[in-house]
Amino acid sequence: MIFCVEDDGNIRELVVYTLETTGFSARGFEDGRQFFEALAEELPELVLLDIMLPGEDGMEILKKLKASSRTRDIPVVMLTAKGAEYDKVMGLDSGADDYVTKPFGMMELVSRIRAVMRRAGKKSEADIYMLGELCMDVKKHEVTVEGQGIALTLKEFELLKRLMTNRNIVLTRDRLLEEIWGYDFDGETRTVDVHVRTLRQKLGKAGEYIETVRGVGYRMGDDNEA
Repeated sequence: MIFCVEDDGNIRELVVYTLETTGFSARGFEDGRQFFEALAEELPELVLLDIMLPGEDGMEILKKLKASSRTRDIPVVMLTAKGAEYDKVMGLDSGADDYVTKPFGMMELVSRIRAVMRRAGKKSEADIYMLGELCMDVKKHEVTVEGQGIALTLKEFELLKRLMTNRNIVLTRDRLLEEIWGYDFDGETRTVDVHVRTLRQKLGKAGEYIETVRGVGYRMGDDNEA
């Protein structure tokens, strides 16, 4: 089941119709109130969420979804007329799995939904990763350095997780963009560089574990290499 939260009735009906004719079950809602009422009864496999909504906007709804242990793992695709890179980064950093700018083709939307659902099905089930004084507890969504909690955005957490689960393997910027921001996220690779820089700063001394491989990407080195 896919939930579509979209206040434009024509778009909402077209999206729901397209999903149902391509093998999905779907329900549409015009605002956050209707959506949360349905959410109390049924958890969808994925949420399509418009940003510009009456009452609570899509960003506030997204934050509520990611703040609840019951709903935080539901993939979310943002549907919005806002196309600036800043808006996209804000949405993705708040926990969205993809970002589709209006106007969009229905078959493109279906393709991106399927891609997000495939990625969501490949999440690691490992609990804890450790490197020197750096510790990541995936299920608790916590990162500590020398026992002190480090506040990371969702994208920073996913970036660190991929680096720690691929120890000593160079991850290209393109691969990180594909796995964390979505295969067709149209931001430049500087998006990765900015997040790595911020992540290093937050990790302090432990940030030295993240190595830059010039012209390629990044890798998480060994403890004795930091």
